[in-house]
Amino acid sequence: MTSSSAATITEDPPRRVFDGKKRVLASAFAGTTIEWYDFYLYGTAAALIFNVQFFPSDSELGSRLAAFASLAVGFFARPLGGIIAGHLGDRVGRKALLVVSLLSMGIASTFIGLVPNFESIGWWAAVALVVLRIVQGLSAGAEWGGSALLSVEHAPVRKRGFFGSFTQIGSAAGMLLATSAFFLVQNLLTPEQFASFGWRIPFLASALLVGLGLWIRLGVADAPEFQELKDSGKVAKAPLRDVITQHPRVLLVTIGLRLAQNSVFYLITVYMLSYLAENRDDSTSGVTAVMIASAIGLFTGPLWGWVSDRVGRRQVTIGGIIGVAVFGWIFFAFLDAGPLAFLPIVVILGMNLAHDAIYGPQAAWFAEQFPIEVRYSGVNMGYQLGTVIGGGIMPMVAALLYVAGGKSPWLICGYLTLLCLLSLIAALGAKDPARDQARNRAPAEA
Repeated sequence: MTSSSAATITEDPPRRVFDGKKRVLASAFAGTTIEWYDFYLYGTAAALIFNVQFFPSDSELGSRLAAFASLAVGFFARPLGGIIAGHLGDRVGRKALLVVSLLSMGIASTFIGLVPNFESIGWWAAVALVVLRIVQGLSAGAEWGGSALLSVEHAPVRKRGFFGSFTQIGSAAGMLLATSAFFLVQNLLTPEQFASFGWRIPFLASALLVGLGLWIRLGVADAPEFQELKDSGKVAKAPLRDVITQHPRVLLVTIGLRLAQNSVFYLITVYMLSYLAENRDDSTSGVTAVMIASAIGLFTGPLWGWVSDRVGRRQVTIGGIIGVAVFGWIFFAFLDAGPLAFLPIVVILGMNLAHDAIYGPQAAWFAEQFPIEVRYSGVNMGYQLGTVIGGGIMPMVAALLYVAGGKSPWLICGYLTLLCLLSLIAALGAKDPARDQARNRAPAEA
């Protein structure tokens, strides 16, 4: 493709969306909420139950690493799901891929709730769990890019960050639902009942949520901007190839922008749970803190998206990256010796101030980096590869670094700081049309 299609999104789209912009925002929020609910359930279960139920061994560390490795498998599948969805999404449309991703995620999660454990069928239990996790990964790889583009491409030009944040807060809402589901079953059932069948209930509930998500999502059409491209017959024949050959710098930038944000997210939401269980003999405080921060994220995500519309994506994101780098050191010092009654406050600082400042504007910023004819492939590839490097392997890497550091978290903190440095370089190299618009708007408003 030529460079004549600038890596920007067209001006305010006309108001001929199937059921209005509110339906678009509802679709972005509900669909991604259900997708991430299913995806994050696995992370919580991996930290709390899968090591015992599916990967028993003579070594507690070995069982924990095996559970986290099965978690990581889903992340390694996400780029493949992103490649497939990006190719089809750039040629066929965003909506069709989003319906498929929601269905496949719901089916995989429901079956996870039905898989017999190791005691019943031996290692076939672990095999079945990993296969279903791969399906989850493929589905998640298809979801984010399509949902982000559907919301951003429908957005008024000066509200892209705010509109895109509704895809982002689906992550917070999904995590809130996932942690709330585990919190309820943990507190309503005895430990024996939870281990026997209670952990399965949140997975089985996925079937009901998917039905709701499909009802909302089926009522939304692709944005006029993409429809016009499709009608013109100018869709890319090989969008992934075009991204790699014509936009390699932008692809690296989007990968880099994911590293700090996604790594601290999985340190907090997954690794912290097993860290507290091992070092403080506490398996509930972490879940409660994540649940509270996830609820607050429903508001801070759109807030940071809105702020990025006003001042630019780069400034907001860099502030968040610096916050993550500092937070890592404070976080582990608190986990080792701090009063766990105050853990929610610490998690809020890391999640809602630092992490959300990066994540809130991310959907709009990624979309602004690529021309429309390769946008789905570009944002999906950058997002998913950054997810694997930054978040997918983070719990497993953290567990290894903890042992390598003499059962001290200093290597984990150093590794997080390194990822923050790479994200900072990416942020400095990314295009920021929102900042240019903010500068042009300021004299007019003066």
